[in-house]
Amino acid sequence: MVSAIITAAGRNKRMRDDLKSRGMEIRHKLLLSFHGNPIILQTLQNTLKADVDECIVVLGHFSDEIISVLDEFDDERVKIVVNSEIDVELSESLLNGVKKAKDDFCLCVAADQPAVSAETFKNIVDGVFNSQEPENTVSILARGKSGYLNTAEGLGMPFACRADILKKYLTGNKDNLNPLLRKMVKEGVVLYGVPPRDDIELLNINEYDDYIDIIEKSISD
Repeated sequence: MVSAIITAAGRNKRMRDDLKSRGMEIRHKLLLSFHGNPIILQTLQNTLKADVDECIVVLGHFSDEIISVLDEFDDERVKIVVNSEIDVELSESLLNGVKKAKDDFCLCVAADQPAVSAETFKNIVDGVFNSQEPENTVSILARGKSGYLNTAEGLGMPFACRADILKKYLTGNKDNLNPLLRKMVKEGVVLYGVPPRDDIELLNINEYDDYIDIIEKSISD
């Protein structure tokens, strides 16, 4: 009943600039190691363990590099979508994945969140199905207050909702995700915040210090 969409189409600019300033080898952040796995594969494995029917990975920039890693992963549920245009916003990448989804509900995941557990992904999906209005609910990883929310300020992926909601709000919008979430709430979409298992799940990897931070905290956890 649930299709997962993993967005992995970004420019990697902040990580590349940071590595260059440090005199380090320029690498894509999604290909850095997370306890023996490339970050993209760790995120993919955690997502698949959330009992999704399929997992659509949306690629754009550096798609050849990422595909070479995904090709080593053997699971028939994994599908790859490459944006026809490279320089697009997150909303456009997400919509390209949603359009390929076979299920009525979607779990939307950022590829650079390898510490989000399968358990939390499941809880996010359950947040939709257990809602009094599953047709009109976005269940999202909370950053602070959890439960029913009246604001989307500071929120982003991962989240789950009906594909129809995504198609409505993503179509024709070239923007980041948060402004669209705020618009949803303003127009009456129910927002439900799911608490993280631990603070590590809230970390995104943008620069090298973010990467080191998430590695160290996941080891000590």
